[in-house]
Order: sequence, then C-alpha cells, then structure tokens
Amino acid sequence: MTWQSLFNSLEDNPLVDAFRQLSTTQQRTLCGLLGLGAYVALVWRLRFQRCRNLHKKYPYTTRESMSKMTDQDAWAIQKLILQMEFPFIVLKSLQFALFRTYGIPTISTLLLRTSQFSDPVTSFKRYADTGTLIGEFMAFDPTSERAQTAIARTKFLHQGYRASGKILENDMLYTLSLFATEPIRFVETYEWRHMTEMERCAVGTYWKSLGDALGISYNVLPSGNTGFKDGIHWLEEINAWSRQYEEQHMKPHPQSRDLADKVIEVLVYNLPRGIKPLGVYVVSYLMDDRLRGAMMIDPPPVLFRAIFTAVFTLRKFYLRYLALPRPSFLRLDVFSEKPNKYGRYSILLYEGAPFYVQPTIWNRWGPTALFKWALGQPLPGDSDRYCPQGYYTPDLGPKYFEGKGRKKLELIKDGLRERRTGQCPFS
Repeated sequence: MTWQSLFNSLEDNPLVDAFRQLSTTQQRTLCGLLGLGAYVALVWRLRFQRCRNLHKKYPYTTRESMSKMTDQDAWAIQKLILQMEFPFIVLKSLQFALFRTYGIPTISTLLLRTSQFSDPVTSFKRYADTGTLIGEFMAFDPTSERAQTAIARTKFLHQGYRASGKILENDMLYTLSLFATEPIRFVETYEWRHMTEMERCAVGTYWKSLGDALGISYNVLPSGNTGFKDGIHWLEEINAWSRQYEEQHMKPHPQSRDLADKVIEVLVYNLPRGIKPLGVYVVSYLMDDRLRGAMMIDPPPVLFRAIFTAVFTLRKFYLRYLALPRPSFLRLDVFSEKPNKYGRYSILLYEGAPFYVQPTIWNRWGPTALFKWALGQPLPGDSDRYCPQGYYTPDLGPKYFEGKGRKKLELIKDGLRERRTGQCPFS
C-alpha cells in the first residue's frame, strides 16, 4: 500500500470523520484517554515480564522440583527480588527484622551490656557493620570470597558469646527466622504483588543454607532431625516456631525500650527535626501490637494510621497499574564491586551516618549530600571516624574485635569452601 492510498483510506474512514466533528477539547480528551489506555496496557504487559522471565529461566514449577533447588539458584532469585522487584520494601523489611529481635529481652539486654549503643557514633557504626555483613553475604555469590568472608566474620563474632551461653541458640535461630520471613510478610502487606511459590521457596532455601553455614541447629523444629522437603517446608516450620517463640519471650522490658529508642534515632536520622515525630509514627505503624507492646511504644494516632494506610495503598495501585518496571541501570546496588586503592570496599547507598562511603564529588555535592548538609549532618570525608577509606570485611564489628580472629576466620572459610558449594541444602 502506497502512502497516497493509505491517506485516501483514512480520508474515507467514518471514525476519522467522527473524530473531526468533535470539538478541540473533546479531541484532546479522547486522545488523552487513548494515550492513557495505551500506557496502562503497556504497564500491564511489562509489569509482570520480569516475573515471567524468572520462571522461564529457573525450572522449579512443582514442589518436587523445588526440593532440588540449589543454593546458587536460590541466591540469584532472591537477589533479583531485592535489587529489581521490591528493593525499597525488602530493604526496610530486613532493617525491621533486625529491629524486631530487640523485642526479645535476652537479645536487647546483651546488646546494651556490650555498650554498642551507648552513644550515637557507636550505635551508627554497629548499624553500618551489621548491615554490611548481612549485605555482603546476600549480595554476592554463595561460593564467592566476599560472601564466605562475611559469613566467617559473622560466625566468628558470635562464637565466643554462643560458647559462653550469653547468646542463646534459640535466639540465633529466631534472628535467622526473621531475615527469612519478614521480607515475605512485608511484600505481602505493602507491595504491588505477592511473591510466587518459587520465589518464596528461593528465600527459604537461601536462608536455610545460610543457617547451615553459621552452624545454627534446627533440632527444635518438627522436621529438624528428619529433614525438610524444600524451602517452603522449612519456611512454614520456622515461621510457626518463630511466632510461638515470640509469644513466650517477647514481653515488655525496660531494656528493650531503651534499645528501641536508640535504634529509632538511627531509623529517623535523615528526617528534619520538625518531622522526626512523624517518622517515629511511621516506625510504630510498621510494628505489630506484640512488638509495640514489648518495646513499650505507643501506636500512632488513628488519623496518622489512616494516612499511612492510604499512602501504602496508593503506592500499591501506582506500582501495579501506572509504573513501568524498574530498569536494570536503576537496580539497588549497595556495595562497590571492586576494592579501592586502599584494598577496601565502599558503601554506595547509606541512610545514617556516612560510614564507609567514599568522599566522591557526587557524594559530597550531589542532591543527597546537599540535603544532609542542610540538616547539619556529616558528609563522607568530613571525619576519619566514618572510615571514608572503606571497610575491610575481616575487621567489621565492635572496635574491640578489630584485627582479631584472623586464623579462626581462615579456618571457618576453609570449612565453607568445602561444604558451601552452591548445592541444594535439602539433598
């Protein structure tokens, strides 16, 4: 068909004639509606494309096949969930998973006793160190040097406390359970879609394998001695046990309240002083009644609860029907891929004090830096106390552990190299 014949066909089209008879305002309205419809259709087509591609790539379509899911595949699926599908909510869920452990008096009492929350600098550093260790073994391949070093350092830091009974084994299991179950719960509550069965299986498979690597016993779970069928089976049992553990041990305690106050200071650090009370309301809103009761924190006023609920509901609607999926170049990357000239790694995304953030031009003069400057907060490079040279994973943790445990670290890593090879943790 020639351009002339196409033009003639349009000239004779009754729909074109009807459109011409409309007023200019009506034409613009119709074009706007058609454009909006086309955009919504495009969003609907692309919004679930990543999920469909993920299920095409990994052949775990039945519970039988999920019982063979490898740690390597589980890590890759979970990483995509964290970086691309639900980055904001999953990151918040991990922060609140750690926060939730402070509702257990045996955990909060030990943390306050070690004085890691005695002043703002040490509390921010502990927050940064803990997040960095967890992030390192979540962000990198299970068999990689970086993941295994982070796991080994985490295991070393807890070893003495576990051996002496200061850290209870059930508290270790409870903490692990929250990192597995809270992201799923937060996604179901606040995100634009739920995780699929394969995605939930991947989360369970990964954290079950990590628990094995950390030497956490599952004997208190019903299938702890006989074995779990797959990641979903493990999730179901550890979630049920975790809720029961909370009923028994998550009770109101002054130590939990003291620790909660200090951690909330970290969580609302980036807010201007005048709206920090609103940030505290948001933190309280994201808690459930049991956690609020244990930390002796008041629920937010009814009006603010209604506002927060509306905001999260609108966010769900917007992401599902109006927002195009996150492109790859906007994925959530938290750590630098390569070491810097000091042989250390840097944090690329930070919320509290600028620990381990490189003082680049962007980090000192970009929009985030200008906002922090306006709030009177320190910027990367302002002080050596924030370690602008970056972090060295074998030194992460409390100051009195710095430079210690090198030989033990290598022994733990030797064991991980032998046992944690990306295999299925249920075989």
